[in-house]
Amino acid sequence: MTRKLVIPIPYSPFPTPYSLLPIFTMKPKLKTPLAWQQAELLMQPALIRIVDHIRKQLEQTTWKATYKDVETPIPGHEVCLEKADHSMCISLWELCFQVCFRDYSLTHSELETQEVEIDTSLIDEEGEVDWQSLDSKAQKLVEQVFADFATV
Repeated sequence: MTRKLVIPIPYSPFPTPYSLLPIFTMKPKLKTPLAWQQAELLMQPALIRIVDHIRKQLEQTTWKATYKDVETPIPGHEVCLEKADHSMCISLWELCFQVCFRDYSLTHSELETQEVEIDTSLIDEEGEVDWQSLDSKAQKLVEQVFADFATV
């Protein structure tokens, strides 16, 4: 028997398609109800894996990370990395979008919108999260973020 672990988070950008219509005028547009269901399935696990990989990367550095709540463009959280005299803040939702969507590129304005496509390689034949694929993609993304920040 397989048990699902559901960890509540303060706010998910995908609770229902209807409650988000005003918010998503500024962010990713999902094309179909199936895409909404798939996004709901993937976003929370992606967030969990990203935060865990940030923790693992921090263990290998002397850098400091803080998390802060943000309200725009989508309520959520940012992780702010600090080293010596440099710092950088990244939206955790933007990182989740990069994991969950194919070819997602960061927006440079709250007013930018883009149609997105779910990365279906993260969903197995039974329609469940493929944890190994999701974890691998999240790990590579976080490693790239840390590598980029190391060169600053």
